[in-house]
Amino acid sequence: MNFKFSKPIVIAALTAFISYQSAAQVGVGVKAPKKAEVYFDGSRQMLDEKWTYWDGPRLAATLPIKWFIVNDPVNKGTALNTNDPAAAGGKYGSADIVTKEKFRDFRLHIEFLIQKPGGNSGVYLQNRYEIQVLDGDTTSHGMAAVINETPSPYYAYNGVGKWNAYDIVFRAARFKDGKLVEKALVTMYFNGKKVHKNQRINQVWGGANSGIDGGNDGGKGITDTPGGLKLQAEGHDVLYRNIWIQKMDISQSSTDF
Repeated sequence: MNFKFSKPIVIAALTAFISYQSAAQVGVGVKAPKKAEVYFDGSRQMLDEKWTYWDGPRLAATLPIKWFIVNDPVNKGTALNTNDPAAAGGKYGSADIVTKEKFRDFRLHIEFLIQKPGGNSGVYLQNRYEIQVLDGDTTSHGMAAVINETPSPYYAYNGVGKWNAYDIVFRAARFKDGKLVEKALVTMYFNGKKVHKNQRINQVWGGANSGIDGGNDGGKGITDTPGGLKLQAEGHDVLYRNIWIQKMDISQSSTDF
């Protein structure tokens, strides 16, 4: 028996399949595709090779990096503990680490585990825009929020003692003749659930101690300087693993995937 399908049906089917395939490649345990580069594989060697302290106005730590490698409390392998002595008491900006490589548009996968209630860290896109990591906070300053820009999608959080994953596509702000013409955009999955879609990011929050441009015009003076992926030390036992980034060049004003 022969079946004939119209072109629109075929296109719809292919679109659905592609969407499914894209959605399937998110969540805890997703490995880096061939086009991506791994930035943390659990080893001290990769930590020293690809990361350094962010030299911000509040830096109090000195190289080598004092974050330390620990056994993964859930699975085999190792992870990175953020609890740098220089950040004791939650002194943010004192011992944050950042990739030596800098980025504009990219796809990021990163996994974290909070070991104790109230654990706090943060994932900074382009060393500017924070995606919050904070157990117990469901506000716009809370878990998985684009900080102060969106509500916290707390419903997607796996909880203390469990691994969680952020899968992000980020498009950097665009400039013309030195002036900002398009704000940064982000789409994010949290543990496999799409929680932010084409979210515009208006400014850098937290002041000069938080990241690039934080001290420019109250965080609204965004510049065209690329930045690394930064992870925040807040004096808590927050672990990271399986960090990879794929550089992109996103021409359209959309990060949806």
